[in-house]
Amino acid sequence: MNLYAVRAIYRFEMARAGRTLMQSIVSPVISTSLYFVVFGAAIGSRIPEVDGISYGAFIVPGLVMLSLLTQSIANASFGIYFPKFTGTIYELLSAPVSYFELVLSYVGAAATKSVILGLIILATAGLFVPLRIDHPVMMIVFLLLTSVTFSLLGFIIGVWADGFEKLQIIPLLIVTPLTFLGGSFYSINILPPFWKTVALFNPVVYLISGFRWSFYGLADVDVAVSLGMTLVFLAVFIGIVAWIFKTGYRLKS
Repeated sequence: MNLYAVRAIYRFEMARAGRTLMQSIVSPVISTSLYFVVFGAAIGSRIPEVDGISYGAFIVPGLVMLSLLTQSIANASFGIYFPKFTGTIYELLSAPVSYFELVLSYVGAAATKSVILGLIILATAGLFVPLRIDHPVMMIVFLLLTSVTFSLLGFIIGVWADGFEKLQIIPLLIVTPLTFLGGSFYSINILPPFWKTVALFNPVVYLISGFRWSFYGLADVDVAVSLGMTLVFLAVFIGIVAWIFKTGYRLKS
């Protein structure tokens, strides 16, 4: 493995986050803090507890997951799209760097930034609500798997997009609505039976449910199912990335 190339690309992407600190870290943290203030104060005063957990604490895993999904996609998609936009992607493809090393660099950097952001948001949440983490190892597992999985999705979107506006279509029109409807602010167990069944077709439900279980031991679906679904998403996106490099889809033309 060309570790020098992996390290160079990884450090370049991490340095870009440092140059755009306001957009990469500060803005998502402020947005999430506003969610705490608005939902925690306005709705939390009417819903004191959910399954024995204060409403403000209950929504923390969902808010972290919302930021994690959107930022993982944004970081990875822009990271690979910009070389396409400037034309430097051809230099990368002709360099002695394997496809695996290329994906490892970009996805690794995007996932690292998302994990850092998630931990900062958790620390910020601790200033607003009392937090506890019953299963810290599983919390880290879900944090890492989700960051890597959706960074891969972002990489795919960055390859697919042929304009800056397309980088935002899937996160804004698909991922964010699915996250809001995936139990970020409520338990799907409170839904009528029909709508609860419909909600189970939302893939984000499994991510949020497993992540929330790692905090409070509460889950809308079995944690093993949540972990399994996360691994399925990871495998699917890995397969799509492999296909992209095998066919050269929107990379060599």
